[in-house]
Amino acid sequence: MKNITLVVGARPNFVKASSLCAAVARRPALRLRLVHTGQHYDDNMAGVFFRELGVPEPAVNLGVGSGTQSWQIANTILELERELISNRPDFLVTVGDVNATLAASVVGSKLGICLAHVEAGLRSWDLRMSEEGNRVVADALSDVLFTRSADADENLLKEGIPAHRIVRVGNVMVDTLLRFRSEARTSAVR
Repeated sequence: MKNITLVVGARPNFVKASSLCAAVARRPALRLRLVHTGQHYDDNMAGVFFRELGVPEPAVNLGVGSGTQSWQIANTILELERELISNRPDFLVTVGDVNATLAASVVGSKLGICLAHVEAGLRSWDLRMSEEGNRVVADALSDVLFTRSADADENLLKEGIPAHRIVRVGNVMVDTLLRFRSEARTSAVR
């Protein structure tokens, strides 16, 4: 049995987590622990996604909440470190490019936990965007980089990431869209 901790913090993460959690649930040799940083915390920003996309309730919510980006990242690092020391996984999985992604990557790297980044290699080439910095750091620290496209693979290779650490898996956002296509068609939301 391999223990996986998946860290989520914001709306885009919840959509991606839906398909990731479903995939892990189909594999009896894997056990998933979902950790929510609390970056997005109210019902409209978090709860509705968990309910409507079938994301399991998190094992823990770190309750980080609102603040400046630096404050949010620092507090996520402190709280997540405690969590991962108490419940050390075999693999730590991060998704996307939000503050939770950066914080989890730093903590996982410092604790020597095998780190995987889903949606690795995406680039805007504008480091003034906080998300771009989060992506670059997460990719540099990750042991396994799950990409969605050939251009993401190429970006990582150009940055010096060895090819054996890059695994193209497709687009988890599209996977979630396809899983909930019929629900979307009958939704009252237009």
